[in-house]
Amino acid sequence: MSQAPGAQPSRPSVYHERQRLELCAVHALNNVLQQQLFSQEAADEICKRLAPDSRLNPHRSLLGTGNYDVNVIMAALQGLGLATVWWDRRRPLSQLALSQVLGLILNLPSPMSLGLLSLPLRRRHWVALRQVDGVYYNLDSKLRAPEALGDEDGVRAFLAAALAQGLCEVLLVVTKEVEEKGCWLRTV
Repeated sequence: MSQAPGAQPSRPSVYHERQRLELCAVHALNNVLQQQLFSQEAADEICKRLAPDSRLNPHRSLLGTGNYDVNVIMAALQGLGLATVWWDRRRPLSQLALSQVLGLILNLPSPMSLGLLSLPLRRRHWVALRQVDGVYYNLDSKLRAPEALGDEDGVRAFLAAALAQGLCEVLLVVTKEVEEKGCWLRTV
């Protein structure tokens, strides 16, 4: 089927949840998986499983508005039969075998603000990166829409810039088989 003259090629459908409360971990999970599989309630249930005897759960905010830690993300993915691997920032990004990685979840410092007033405090924010139809996207829930990063070179440049700013952590989302074989890492 050919397109009409002057018609724009259709863009791939990219799933992207926008930020609500402190649910960036839930949004990052759903964005990296490209569908809504997790909710605040599901994340809270994971928190309870991780710390069943805790009055104040250490895996989420005291106010119950989210702000989930990495243990919740890892348990959620493990419950789907997936695995996670921390990327060692000392390794060159050229050793990252992106073709073996389902997606990436970054933990970045995020400035805090009160309306238009920027506060000198930093919080942590979870961001998903994922390839859809051959294009990598930044699926940050604070963005209005997914941001195309391009091919593997584009996502490596994005990762290099994020890691260079310091305080950035990168979590690779992979299958159990990829984790067990270690084939997310290129041996150069």
